[in-house]
Amino acid sequence: MQSITDRLAEELAAHPSQVQAAVALLDEGATVPFIARYRKEATGGLDDIQLRLLEERLGYLRELEERRASILHSIDDQGKLSEELREQIESATTKQQLEDLYLPFKPKRRTKAQIAREAGLEPLADMLLSEPERDPTTEAAAFVNAEKGVADALAALEGARQILMERFAEQPDVSGRLRARLWEQGILVARVMDGKEAEGAKFSDYFDYREPIAKIPSHRALALFRGRNQGILSLELLAGEGDDPDADCRHQIAAHFGIAERGRAADAWLLETVRKAWRVKLLVRLDLDLKGQLLEAAEAEAIRVFAMNLKDLLLAAPAGRLATIGLDPGLRTGVKVAVIDNTGRVAATGTIYPHAPRQQWDQSIASLAELARKFQVTLVSIGNGTASRETDRLVRDLIKRHPELGLRSMVVSEAGASVYSASEFASRELPEMDVSLRGAVSIARRLQDPLAELVKIDPKAIGVGQYQHDVNQTGLARSLDAVVEDCVNAVGVELNTASAPLLSRVSGLNTSLAENIIRYREEAGAFDSRKQLLKVPRLGPKAFEQCAGFLRINDGKEPLDASAVHPEAYPLARRIAERVGKDIKTLIGDSGTLRGLKAKDFVDERFGEPTVRDILLELEKPGRDPRPEFRAATFMEGVETLADLKPGMVLEGTVTNVTNFGAFVDIGVHQDGLVHVSMLADRFVRDPHEVVHSGQLVKVRVLEIDLERKRIALSMRQDNSESGLNRGAAGAKGDTGRGRAEARGGDQRKGFSRPSSPGGRDQPPSQPTAPGAAMAAAFAKARKP
Repeated sequence: MQSITDRLAEELAAHPSQVQAAVALLDEGATVPFIARYRKEATGGLDDIQLRLLEERLGYLRELEERRASILHSIDDQGKLSEELREQIESATTKQQLEDLYLPFKPKRRTKAQIAREAGLEPLADMLLSEPERDPTTEAAAFVNAEKGVADALAALEGARQILMERFAEQPDVSGRLRARLWEQGILVARVMDGKEAEGAKFSDYFDYREPIAKIPSHRALALFRGRNQGILSLELLAGEGDDPDADCRHQIAAHFGIAERGRAADAWLLETVRKAWRVKLLVRLDLDLKGQLLEAAEAEAIRVFAMNLKDLLLAAPAGRLATIGLDPGLRTGVKVAVIDNTGRVAATGTIYPHAPRQQWDQSIASLAELARKFQVTLVSIGNGTASRETDRLVRDLIKRHPELGLRSMVVSEAGASVYSASEFASRELPEMDVSLRGAVSIARRLQDPLAELVKIDPKAIGVGQYQHDVNQTGLARSLDAVVEDCVNAVGVELNTASAPLLSRVSGLNTSLAENIIRYREEAGAFDSRKQLLKVPRLGPKAFEQCAGFLRINDGKEPLDASAVHPEAYPLARRIAERVGKDIKTLIGDSGTLRGLKAKDFVDERFGEPTVRDILLELEKPGRDPRPEFRAATFMEGVETLADLKPGMVLEGTVTNVTNFGAFVDIGVHQDGLVHVSMLADRFVRDPHEVVHSGQLVKVRVLEIDLERKRIALSMRQDNSESGLNRGAAGAKGDTGRGRAEARGGDQRKGFSRPSSPGGRDQPPSQPTAPGAAMAAAFAKARKP
């Protein structure tokens, strides 16, 4: 039997020693970010992606081994564990294979087959199977026994049939082959439940739907299961096409047990037994298995998409520590204003009323100018909710009237801001502030540093996933938490300014330790060295080892504390400085000197070349930020609503969400447009993430506008000819456009624009687009309400 280490090494294309070292570190409590950055010698340079996969697969394989041991013990206790069966169980590589092998021995309710065996009918079943030339009715007469509940020959034959049906259905080889065959050739059929047409109108594209189960993409599968769970759709798995789709499956069962129509007395009876075994037992079980397999795969893909979008959002370019005015737009209730200084502290708050009904335009500009001047503001962050464009126009007028202020503005996503405003953390962070004003604070801070602000919100509430409420919530939370952890540690955290939620995501820390750090900082003042962390209550050497390298202290006693160099490697860094005749403070940032050094010259027993190379790079650019440079989209003047759009317009926008069927882009009209996957590039695109990511600035061309349904079709293709558009629409056939993601799920803010969908969140995908159809058809089917 292949060991867990060997299997993981094979899956990761790594050496067993690398896997063994990584597993040992994980078991010791080391985090993936810590191992990936500071234990490269031990793992042979496994990166964070490989380590996350290893961590996930390690859990699965350990559960597999636990289940294997439990099954072996159970069968052994029954006295039925043969050497052949033991070998089969020990060589099983999946949980499904284990369960197939265990099924005949699994304790179960008293079945009809068990009752028949107790009535002494198993010899009859064995006889008819092994000697089909015998006449079933004649042989059954000898097994009639009223005392055992066998009233006549027909009852005896029915009991024998139940025994054989159970035997056929529980044969592992047969189950495995049929499961694989059904996955490859099975057809999933959806139909509307009687009387549910009106109630389930949003699922109308599935009222008469069929597609090979193996080819159903995740967003469509999740829509189908949502329709079923809401009682709108029935889902049936067919073994294939044709008038008798089950024929091949029945033949496989019959062939395995040597059953065939050869004119013998029991042949017809045995073939009917095969038919019933397939329809009553095997198909029912395999139907559940494969629908579960489809759902599991769909959930995994949806979680993957959500995780990728979340990573892009968290690693969006920060504007930096610049004084910022945050504006939470509104009409009747006014625009909420918050001024945040360059440390993230709230300097002032208020409300202005530039829009109808009060229309205090000039007064609002005067108020904003006064705030900007008083607090030396350089940035204005505008939420993208109701009255966003009107407020954006107000700020542009402010900038035009007061050029001396040097203001820049940007519209940012409000996703999750209302969740933050009403959260327990916001109540502690801004205890005296009205809930309505907290949103403006969050809007300002997420422009300064998106990562630091968004970690305060449950990742699921940020809403950049598809069908996020239909997937396994435990798996989703685990995946998103891993993304947040990786992003936070990739960027690093300023120890003396970080919030508790941000600190809690640092390697080795948790909510309790983060709060202890904050409390210590408030009582003892700012940290002047990383070593001071060891004075924080309950933060011991192990936690310090895990977190220290990811925490930054600027202007502290130790220059290296501002870098990603781990304290354990400080002696090595100083040895490098001594070798070139400089003190460490002078060496930091000296690219000319550092680039002339060779990592191999500083290798010792503890630190190998990978670590030395990392240290040299970090000394050259200490605390380097992996995030891109800050840049804002520029919306076209005069284009503020859907009515202002015209086909052919070329606009700049920001990608707000990426799904398997395309990307949603904010072009400044209160409604995201869809760039269908077929319109993302002039080449075939299998995965939209190959081309775009959340937060990316893109140029798009308007294809069509549906004012009634508030839908915008966009294109990023360079080939704008009619034939090119038709090819793009044809490319959507049978795939990605038939579903929609939760473009901004999880944040029900006032006026927040979100297309309607089944269950109030997503909508079901539609049927394939015909070749040569207009882009409007592909778009409508991608986001049909």
